[in-house]
Amino acid sequence: PADTRTTPRAPTGGAPERRTCRPPVTGICGSWRRWRRSCSTSTAPSATRIPSTSSPSASCCRRQVGFNNGVPITEEFYSANISGWHNDALAGALFPELEHAKGMEFMDRKEALFRKLAAGELKGLDGLQELCTWIEGRNLKRAAVTNAPRANAELMLSLLGLTSFFPVLVIGSECERAKPSPDPYLKALDLIGASPDHTFIFEDSASGIRAGVAAGVAVVGLTTGNPEKVLRDAGASLLIEDFRDPKLMAVLQELDPAPADKQG
Repeated sequence: PADTRTTPRAPTGGAPERRTCRPPVTGICGSWRRWRRSCSTSTAPSATRIPSTSSPSASCCRRQVGFNNGVPITEEFYSANISGWHNDALAGALFPELEHAKGMEFMDRKEALFRKLAAGELKGLDGLQELCTWIEGRNLKRAAVTNAPRANAELMLSLLGLTSFFPVLVIGSECERAKPSPDPYLKALDLIGASPDHTFIFEDSASGIRAGVAAGVAVVGLTTGNPEKVLRDAGASLLIEDFRDPKLMAVLQELDPAPADKQG
């Protein structure tokens, strides 16, 4: 069902247009205490905009592309209206006056520019490799789940050396509904054979956090591109700056199942 809500428009000074669009899906996440007790058996780290990365390419892309006759997209506008949403929804929300096909042409050009810029600038967040080693050492299940186009996701995973780390890659637009609906995460859980009660997600957008929460999974929010309040209001159980954040380290040490080579 559709809902009437404020949809993103260019920051031209006027009030946002109200029109019909797909509403975000919300749900109830498992309690923080339950998450700390149970998520040692499997993990499905997500990759909305691949939140394992730090790159100026995205902001550079936004400055170069712009919209509404070149009006720049500010970081604040991006965080509030674009971050984590899939291109099909954004084409209609940002360009309501255009035919959908024309809006998608713009989105395709934007993604091609991002791939060009990202190739020379992408780098992993602090602590990424250590976290991957911790996960692999305990033989935990994992999947990458993103609203990014498949070409973008595969490029980013390749540049970061994570292609083999994630045996499953779920693309939002290839599901019946993309994030913020829970469908992509539910599909990932099914593919890796994991229970929501024994899984946690890393996310960096409100849209992705809502999707994880709606799937019944505890979500760790990365404050790499969105204000803490935005991520907290979306339902994140824990907020961290990067993968070396002491708060994450404390949780992992509390869970800390035995490494795979010591289980028996």
